[in-house]
Amino acid sequence: MSKVRIYTLAKELGVDNQKMLEILDGLGVSYKSVSSTIEEDTVGLIKQIVDEEGASVTGGENVQNEAGQPEAAAPQSAPAPRGDLQASASLVEPAPGQMPSEGRPTELEPAGELVDAALAGASAAAEKEIPLRAPVVTIMGHVDHGKTSLLDYIRHTRVAAKEAGGITQHVGAFEAQTSKGKIVFIDTPGHEAFTTIRARGANVADIAIIVIAADDSLMPQTREAIAHAQAAKVPMIIAINKVDLPQADPEKVKTDLTQLNLVPEEYGGDLVVVPVSAKTGEGVEDLLEYISLTAELEDLRADPKGNFSGVIIEGKVDKQAGVLATVMVQEGTLHVGDFLVVGENYGKIKAMTDSNGGRIKDAGPSTPVQVLGFSEVPTSGEKVQSAKNEHAAREVIAARASDRRDDEDARRRGKPQRTLEDIMGPVSEIRTVNLILRADTQGSVEAIQGILARKESDDVNINVLLSGIGAPTEGDVLLASTAEATILCFSVTAPGSVTKMADTKGVDIKSYRIIYELIDEVDRLIKGNVEPVFEEQYLGRAEVRMIIHHPKNGNIAGSYITDGKLRRNAKAKVMRGKEVVYEGTIVGLKRFKDDVRELAQGFECGINLGWDDVKEGDIIEASEMVEVEQA
Repeated sequence: MSKVRIYTLAKELGVDNQKMLEILDGLGVSYKSVSSTIEEDTVGLIKQIVDEEGASVTGGENVQNEAGQPEAAAPQSAPAPRGDLQASASLVEPAPGQMPSEGRPTELEPAGELVDAALAGASAAAEKEIPLRAPVVTIMGHVDHGKTSLLDYIRHTRVAAKEAGGITQHVGAFEAQTSKGKIVFIDTPGHEAFTTIRARGANVADIAIIVIAADDSLMPQTREAIAHAQAAKVPMIIAINKVDLPQADPEKVKTDLTQLNLVPEEYGGDLVVVPVSAKTGEGVEDLLEYISLTAELEDLRADPKGNFSGVIIEGKVDKQAGVLATVMVQEGTLHVGDFLVVGENYGKIKAMTDSNGGRIKDAGPSTPVQVLGFSEVPTSGEKVQSAKNEHAAREVIAARASDRRDDEDARRRGKPQRTLEDIMGPVSEIRTVNLILRADTQGSVEAIQGILARKESDDVNINVLLSGIGAPTEGDVLLASTAEATILCFSVTAPGSVTKMADTKGVDIKSYRIIYELIDEVDRLIKGNVEPVFEEQYLGRAEVRMIIHHPKNGNIAGSYITDGKLRRNAKAKVMRGKEVVYEGTIVGLKRFKDDVRELAQGFECGINLGWDDVKEGDIIEASEMVEVEQA
């Protein structure tokens, strides 16, 4: 019996994909996504349901917005204003003998809950009024697997020919028109470029296409690209390229993907895998279709009338035009004449060029534009915001410069150590420790991964983003920076350039030669996921027998340790009779003229409390906070 893909049937019947999934849910039919297949008898049943429901199933015409994406159907009636809702909530209870009608408030269903539900519905409807926008797609993968060739094929077949004029340059992104609407491709392939943008906090791409050659399968850069996409938490589509070659083996690629816990739909998973050929064009239409379907499920929206925000894709200096910057509009609308602020740089837009080389006056969400007007070249990945005028732009820059100087001063005074909260994110019920693992041999990698797997628990998830043989790379540092991960190395050492980059980005690289030391480090990270419990533990006490006046340090308590031990930086409590007269810290501890860390019972010592009112006969009691082992 033949099978049909869900989205194909939806298209045939003129039904929204989401509505089709709702029908399948009602029938109890299981599926992974709209690209899953269903049996022919189920198809007949769905057609019957659609025929019976008629226009109510379609939810109105499939309207497209300016971005070319299908727009949500307009509600048949506007939500009632709050005053009307409150009036309806004051309905009296049903008369004796009268059954409560559906939707009418009863003792079991308070009127207030109906009001809240109605208001929530109105809020959801208002959110749906924000137009859909085109998806932004990045293409990543191993070198020579066909990333650029695939982009070139799409560009030449899907971009309308247009005579370039004015300051036309390579924009760094292009728009492809499909039957489903517009798709924007960032045509600077490479996961490091993608992650550089991510490292600055700009999630510019909505979907990642991982290109894998059918004759080569998974390679080191393929694994890195997948790890980067996973860290960015963007949907992935696998494009198996070069299927036209005689030695192509797409099934091997699918099998190898399962080793990374990426299961293709054909194998019962939810990973979309599309065989393509950038040379002949085979499968490219299917790939574009899957991109549109993924975008539809992601429900990508942006308000063209909202406050402008965007991100720099690339910047360069043109000998004739000057500084050119490519901006991806993410929210709001950009106009010629607007003032833009990027980092500590600003500019006024003198001209804008679209991806086809044409001059434009404004650009809405998901539109890549080349901008002329900056005096300095902005950095890729920098966020862009607009300012009302030049004065406002200068104020923003001044504030940012002040913040930067404060940060630099803080670093000079002593860089604060990264906390486990910084590395692993805020507290939640299940905490995740993100790691990147590098070792000298594949056997070492597998052994360490096996140990890490046994370290996981119900409270802590150990997520190895990437593992490999050899020293860590700058790409690893970028990934660790965006995913807030720690890089663990076994029997390999990071090059100086990588270490320097890690210091700049605040990434921890820890190297070990002994496996147990690496495991201890993992234990420390895991332990940090559980809130520590401390208790005060008694150390010892000393009797003050004389006061020594020091010109710099004030009064020093010449003391005799009568019990236990005293330790520098321990907590101190001064007893005068039965009264506690001071609580603080043992700032310094001396044995004759030597500074010491700790002294035990029976020794004489000098104790500096940083408090000048200590007297002969006082008792100094020391204690410290000790972490309690938890079961």
